[in-house]
Amino acid sequence: MFAAERRQLILEMVRANGAVSLRELARVVQTSEVTVRRDVRALEAEGLLDRRHGGAVLPGGFTRESGFPQKSHLATAEKTAIADVAASLVEEGEAVVVGAGTTTQELARRLARVPGLTVVTNSLLVAQALAHANRVEVVMTGGTLRGSNYALVGSGAEQSLQGLRVSRAFLSGSGLTAERGLSTSNMLSASVDRALVQAAAEVVVLADHTKLGTDTMFQTVPTDVMTRLVTDEPPPHDDRAATELQALADQGVQITVAGGGGVSVGGDGMAGRRPRRDSPLPVQRRGGPPAQLRSASPLSDPGERERARVADMRRRQQG
Repeated sequence: MFAAERRQLILEMVRANGAVSLRELARVVQTSEVTVRRDVRALEAEGLLDRRHGGAVLPGGFTRESGFPQKSHLATAEKTAIADVAASLVEEGEAVVVGAGTTTQELARRLARVPGLTVVTNSLLVAQALAHANRVEVVMTGGTLRGSNYALVGSGAEQSLQGLRVSRAFLSGSGLTAERGLSTSNMLSASVDRALVQAAAEVVVLADHTKLGTDTMFQTVPTDVMTRLVTDEPPPHDDRAATELQALADQGVQITVAGGGGVSVGGDGMAGRRPRRDSPLPVQRRGGPPAQLRSASPLSDPGERERARVADMRRRQQG
């Protein structure tokens, strides 16, 4: 077992139990207490846990990672709408990579209808959703199974992605900010996600509004690598989500908002305006009529920003 894998396992044990003895850690990772003590010291230096006499404990204020059963019941309607839009971006005969997560699992269920598609994934749940799709080829990575999210991680997964090239990658995570991009709370999952990104010409991030403005430990997709963000419409008074959307757009990320009604994003470049439509593709919402795909494209040219501001002022005066 590599040091990174051993330390990630130590972290997961501490998060699951709150406190674990060095003897128990050594037994589980199958190494000596001397090696475990060195690993714990390194993790403490990174602020990931605290050492105690004969063991390790959670650092103050550190929250445990939610497991798959908990995540699968969060923002289900939003994830469905996001998956509908993301699936509309995939064309017949493409080759894509799909990472692990509850939102990407929803996407996989829709990709089963795309003929001639090749999907590379490290997620058992994504593979299961595509298992009976006659016209879709599924390629699984190697690696070690991480039971909390049913994903293959570790050096085996990363090595199996070397030399791979596909049109785009679809990834989710635990948090998304304009400053750091997409992040997750698991070291091994983050490492595999970075390998998935390296294999793709374009990177599409799937994140519902609850993840906007949330920053977690391990960066997976830097903002300057993200091609597009597919998200849902934030609540009217969610200033944090609106601020992050504006900042992401200012940095060149194409923002596609699933669902009807659009979204207003704060900031100089897009103040008081709805996102600009760049495609009339329909988005089928559960329990309602089709909505329209809306996209907020960044206004990077100063002249374009000024023209948009003047036009907006004229519209308000005429109204």
